[in-house]
Amino acid sequence: MLNQQTYTYTGMFATALRWVAGWTYFSAFWRRLIIDNKLIQDEAGYIGEKFNHFLPNALGIKPIIEYLVLNPEALWWAMVIFTIVEAIVGLFLILGLFTRIASIGMFALAMGILLGSGWIGTTCLDEWQIGVLGVASGFSLFFMGGGKYSLDEYFLRKKKPFTQKKYFSFLGSGVLNLKEKTISISVLVGSILIFGLTLFTNQVFHGGVWGTLHNKSVRPKLEITDAKLADNQLKFMLYRVEGADVYGSFLIGVQLLNENGEIVFERNQEDLSQLTQENIENIYVAKIKPGAHSLVIPLGAKAMMNFPLEDLNLDPGKYELKLIDISGLTWSVEVNN
Repeated sequence: MLNQQTYTYTGMFATALRWVAGWTYFSAFWRRLIIDNKLIQDEAGYIGEKFNHFLPNALGIKPIIEYLVLNPEALWWAMVIFTIVEAIVGLFLILGLFTRIASIGMFALAMGILLGSGWIGTTCLDEWQIGVLGVASGFSLFFMGGGKYSLDEYFLRKKKPFTQKKYFSFLGSGVLNLKEKTISISVLVGSILIFGLTLFTNQVFHGGVWGTLHNKSVRPKLEITDAKLADNQLKFMLYRVEGADVYGSFLIGVQLLNENGEIVFERNQEDLSQLTQENIENIYVAKIKPGAHSLVIPLGAKAMMNFPLEDLNLDPGKYELKLIDISGLTWSVEVNN
């Protein structure tokens, strides 16, 4: 029989989990607004740009992320709301106040992290681990409640009027107003689904269940699309889809080669470091920018690149557009004239 004492002790045993999980979410607010303001647009460290990093390989929620990074004002409000929600969820978990509704918030936030950035992590699948553990922890804390060392339990002992309402058992802590069989089946089915989600995302993002392991955060990868030679200009869409989120791709060469492999047009790293807005039409919040010694391409950045060919007269035919990264990696596509 599941009684108040049962819930008091099961919740108590999860105290460390509740406190640590609560801090992981509350600390996001603490870092972004108290220690350093990371909600200022167009400044280094802006959280919206980090959100942009999720876009290339997000699972299921990519259209939402793309809409936000295409609309900077909506993105800013989303980041503000997201930060406030993290603060409330984290603080309520630490205090054990309305623990069950906070655990639902934790579940939702962790699911967003998992689907959006579960593919990011240079060493130990960082974001994926945070996501799946957050989902599982939120699910477990919902059934356990706050336990002995929580404000929920304190208010229950004091018999505060709001704790006597039927809704409190689903929003706070204490005995869930459900049959024991219903709870048992819910825990089993929920656990199976979450474990399935864990295996599925591990495989999709990292090949961690079978086949070949892969990590999309190890080395940069650029996608070149819509390449064309027109109006005496070389134009192409450049999009960085892989690599470490904290480190840019550094482009040091753009070459156009004819069918004989001869370079007919070239821009070296010094040229690329001096490009202007006329050459780069950024699309998202994360921006491709000229750096001190190269063209810097952050993860998730996408832009239309324009290179005037000046007085160069190209013969009709097929050409190869080749991009060279400082690491030695190259990417190329065919361009017709």
